Amino acid sequence: MLHYTGEKLALLGHRYSKLDVRDLPGDALLRADFNNTLIQAALAQVAQATAVVVATPVYKAAYSGALKAFLDLLPQFGLAGKLVLPLATGGSQSHMLALDYALRPVLSSLAARHVLPSIYATEAQVQWSEQEGLSLDQNLFQRINEGVQQLSDSLLALRKGSANDFDPIPFAQVRCSV
Repeated sequence: MLHYTGEKLALLGHRYSKLDVRDLPGDALLRADFNNTLIQAALAQVAQATAVVVATPVYKAAYSGALKAFLDLLPQFGLAGKLVLPLATGGSQSHMLALDYALRPVLSSLAARHVLPSIYATEAQVQWSEQEGLSLDQNLFQRINEGVQQLSDSLLALRKGSANDFDPIPFAQVRCSV
């Protein structure tokens, strides 16, 4: 799902790089070893990003411990100014809200500029085979494409001087009607 999202972003003209938290040394990750060169490189990669696509499995209504350990390494405002698209997979629909109740508050507390609507998929919606590769349920396929398009549009708006940034208006000029 994450790979497909990256490919779609590339087709829309965006550069992307992959950071797999599972590839970071577990000892350095859990001990918050900021002197580890791989940890430093991973943190620098996030710092340089304009957008971050966060993907995680969900188990027992929580995102992965490896992701939690990595997010804990980010500075207090480690996602400041960044767009974030959360993706997750889980065994059933009953874990879908874990993204909104567990992950979204953490991403927001890291000062993400905007956390886009989450995309959750059950195992039944994502299939993999050596012969055919990745196969996505039609509904999931559509939701991912919409999420990628929304992220792409937001990135383009940022480059143009964001539609979310407003010029200050003196209070004396503020008018309200109900």
